[in-house]
Amino acid sequence: MTDKALITWSVLLPVKVLARAKSRLAGLAGPHRAELALALACDTVAAVLACAAAARVIVITDDQVAAAALGDLGAVIVPDEPRDGLNAALRHGAGYAAARWPGDGTAALSADLPALRPAELARALAAASAWPTAFVADAAGDGTTLYTAAPGAAFRPAFGLASRARHAAQGAAELGLAGIPGLRRDVDTPGDLRDAAELGLGPRSAPLAAELLRCAPRGR
Repeated sequence: MTDKALITWSVLLPVKVLARAKSRLAGLAGPHRAELALALACDTVAAVLACAAAARVIVITDDQVAAAALGDLGAVIVPDEPRDGLNAALRHGAGYAAARWPGDGTAALSADLPALRPAELARALAAASAWPTAFVADAAGDGTTLYTAAPGAAFRPAFGLASRARHAAQGAAELGLAGIPGLRRDVDTPGDLRDAAELGLGPRSAPLAAELLRCAPRGR
């Protein structure tokens, strides 16, 4: 275990090219799909920036609209030079962070957590500081929304299908914290968006989601 009182974090968020993001929301969002993807990312970044344990937010993206909007919020923007998927982008961002802030921990966070509260992330990062690597499972129970590596620990993100099992198999500690629903509620489907709305969305996502969900059927 490490000394959790001494760790601050570089938080990495991968953001897809908006035109290709959130494909499972295409039926709900229609022509507003890219706008919704950006709103989710903006609210996630804003929540992280308001968390004292997060020294900085590093967004890995090749989307110029997303880069401009998230940079304006205060995120550091790093191009996705590998262009080889989510985990390669995260490793690239981690290398960028390690070269500049080697004393900080590295945390990979989903960019679609519009109901995230800064206090939830603070609790999870404090708990993660006690372990070389750790993760938080998503609300569905098979994915991951947060993966962390303390300073000096190998950063080996394994996001994607069944990532909860893969992170656990690598030896990362699962943080079974209660009271962090916004941190667990990533948004991939209309049902996820409804669930996030019930928790309370951030200011960019809330009005757009309300309009999209207003006339949508209740099914998932």
